[in-house]
Amino acid sequence: MGADTTDAFDAYGIPIIPDPADAASRKRQAIIDAALTEFLAEGYSAASMDAITSRSGVSKATIYKHFGSKERLFLAVIGGVLPKTYADLEPANSTIAEAPDLREALIRLTTDWARILLRTDIMSLRRLVIGEIDRFPQLGQLWYRVSYDMNNGPLVDAVTELNARGALDAPDPALAVQQLVAATLGVPQLVRTFSPEAEIDDAELTRMISSGVDMFLARYAVPGAR
Repeated sequence: MGADTTDAFDAYGIPIIPDPADAASRKRQAIIDAALTEFLAEGYSAASMDAITSRSGVSKATIYKHFGSKERLFLAVIGGVLPKTYADLEPANSTIAEAPDLREALIRLTTDWARILLRTDIMSLRRLVIGEIDRFPQLGQLWYRVSYDMNNGPLVDAVTELNARGALDAPDPALAVQQLVAATLGVPQLVRTFSPEAEIDDAELTRMISSGVDMFLARYAVPGAR
């Protein structure tokens, strides 16, 4: 029943599922969409392959043919979604070092970042990965690398450049970026992770973000420099 699956895994331990063509590709996408909905709603253990079959409109035999097992389906679906979660932030990250007003640029970037992080679908995905991290540690590792590579990484590059110019006094750019992220995004993300119904309005989010950026600049900005 698992004839089309392989035992290949990527660097994070996520199964590599070969892409089918044409009609099979549409079935594959229907399975992925249905499985993501079911896993987010029920978690891994409680998720039902019968429900995924019903949601997708694809036979259970076809699901197993494409993915091999519930475990491989879970890893492939969640592992496939994680790299796309922060894609919208990548262009903004790359312009920080050139911004005419660093404070304004950091507030705008971290506010946009927070709004993505606090989206219902992203928070549900985050809780799912946290809840399954003992069973699937590779997903936690992937989430960390995606977050670092797509968000922290470009910011580290920007802070490194600003430090070289003398605009910031940040001899450890990676630590400085970790502190910026914690000071701006840490509290709202923590609140929404464990209190899904908590409301954080725009005014409160702006207050948190602005205060965190100001604390970062109070520590690292060089007076009079730009």
